[in-house]
Amino acid sequence: MNVLALTILISACLGGIFILCFLGQVRSSRRSSPERDSLLPLEQKPPH
Repeated sequence: MNVLALTILISACLGGIFILCFLGQVRSSRRSSPERDSLLPLEQKPPH
């Protein structure tokens, strides 16, 4: 019985982590577009 409870707890934690990461990704994708993200490595860095 303890193994079942531990499995459910770990599954719930992993599911929560997935949901938090997914919501963070959705929130950050509103600020940029895939086209802009693909060109980010080409941006010029300001001189020091």
